[in-house]
Amino acid sequence: MLSKQYQDNIDTILQKIEEADAIVVGGAAGMSAAAGYNWYRDDANFRKYFNVFAEKYGIDSIFGGFYYRFRTEEERWAYLATLINFVADVPIGQPYKDLYQVLRGKNYYILTTNQDTQFSQVFPEEKVSAIQGNWTYLQCGRACHDEIYPYAEQAKELCAHIEGTRIPSSMVPKCPVCGGHMELWVRSFVFLEGTKYRDEHKKYNEFLMENKNKKVLFLELGVGLMTPMFIKEPFWNMTYSWSDAYYITINPDPKHALLPEELKDKGLAIHEDIAQVMRDVQAEQKKDRKQDVI
Repeated sequence: MLSKQYQDNIDTILQKIEEADAIVVGGAAGMSAAAGYNWYRDDANFRKYFNVFAEKYGIDSIFGGFYYRFRTEEERWAYLATLINFVADVPIGQPYKDLYQVLRGKNYYILTTNQDTQFSQVFPEEKVSAIQGNWTYLQCGRACHDEIYPYAEQAKELCAHIEGTRIPSSMVPKCPVCGGHMELWVRSFVFLEGTKYRDEHKKYNEFLMENKNKKVLFLELGVGLMTPMFIKEPFWNMTYSWSDAYYITINPDPKHALLPEELKDKGLAIHEDIAQVMRDVQAEQKKDRKQDVI
């Protein structure tokens, strides 16, 4: 049986979604963790895809492998190809599917720091801004030109040629323009903030400008404190300064689901499992819609 506090939280989410003229969703790593894809832990998914690297190098998470200093490019690209293949191969997580149903028929936009393509596999491209890149794309490591390249199919081919923890030297990706090394198009010291990056921000900012004077719900899902400047702090600031804005943050870790004192009357922090909350919100919505039909 649900506690009264939990049910009140679900009711508030439903009410704010129903009342909102526009919904801005901010999704981060906690959303994918709720779907079973935790980039920071040594879990079953990590072992399924990356076990050979874990055993040889002592790597204990997907991110740990991304930042690991491999001795050769052949080893590094064997790992990166595995990572890209993992992103392209895993099913869409249930919380993403539930969120899609929850937002159905609403005026919404999604801002995400995730690079795992889960949002873009579920929601229309014009409604999603992935502002920290995409694991399945490559860029020139020197940023010698303004273009990114889809690489999921090529990564699958690389994985087929991994021997132990290496790929053949001839298969290490090279820039088609300068011949230099390639990098994944994700936030790093060489992240290409070119046309695609600017377009992601432009889409998002246009949505904000179109709706800033309306009743706006900022819904934050799984956003932590590693990069608060991208989602969390802007959501706080807009909620505080926009007269008809409301803020809801959902994260099982109370250290990350924070509600500033200034927003105590304009916000709600829910310290629960995101997957469970999305499941329950959608279930309640279904019941309400059936009653409306009757």
